[in-house]
Amino acid sequence: MFNELKKINSRPEPYQFYTAAELWTNEHTAKEMLKYHLNESIDVSSRNKNFIENSVEWICANFKVDNDTMIADFGCGPGLYSNSLAEKGAIVTGIDFSENSINYAKKSAAEKALKVDYIVDNYLEFDTSRRFDLILMIMCDFCALSPGQRKRLLSKFKKFLKPNGSVLLDVYSLNSFNMKEESAGYEWNQLNGFWSPDDYYCFVNTFKYKKEKITLDKYTIIEESQKRVVYNWLQHYDEEMLVNEFETNGFNVIELFSDVAGKTHHPQSTEIAIVAKPS
Repeated sequence: MFNELKKINSRPEPYQFYTAAELWTNEHTAKEMLKYHLNESIDVSSRNKNFIENSVEWICANFKVDNDTMIADFGCGPGLYSNSLAEKGAIVTGIDFSENSINYAKKSAAEKALKVDYIVDNYLEFDTSRRFDLILMIMCDFCALSPGQRKRLLSKFKKFLKPNGSVLLDVYSLNSFNMKEESAGYEWNQLNGFWSPDDYYCFVNTFKYKKEKITLDKYTIIEESQKRVVYNWLQHYDEEMLVNEFETNGFNVIELFSDVAGKTHHPQSTEIAIVAKPS
């Protein structure tokens, strides 16, 4: 028991283990994630309804979205942004590796007679001959990727954009990092059965990597028949770090904001939104 508890509470090296697919492709957790996506009053898996509406209005105005605007929504989830932008007339492609979320997005689009091309794929593997005016990656998805994955994705973005196209994405700031505390604990059926329909214990460890500005929420889920470990990594940035990463990967940074609804950037913001174009 001592050795097992020691293993549960062990601190891995940054990005030593990567289990993003567990949240989105496991049949049970995918359904639970969709519930959080569709809860309009909270900011857990998706922004709340009012924020999304304001964000879509700002995106359409700032990027002059019209009936010829081609948009790619990476990590589109259940299509909350994609469908809203299609309603504004944009030509939208949504990519997500959660089949559950994509099926919901397709159904919602069909109910509104919207033509959105939804694709079930890991966006790190996604390829297309299409070229876009705007690429979105919202809800700080970029932060969940390792440095190598981020480099790979930015290379894809550069390839997929039209010559004057733009990327808009958000990340967690160092203010968010500083607010996070290391902790360890466990709960029985944590989050009301989020991890499994069966009884389980979930050990939760939060680690901070001060040099790398990374946090990790490590979930060890123990059921009667199996044990699983899920790792949720998050990179945090200050303005210099974010600009340098984009410029190093072939982009010119146009402007920084506090969120993807165009709020003026403030040093105390917990998020940073970036608009960049290929250099």
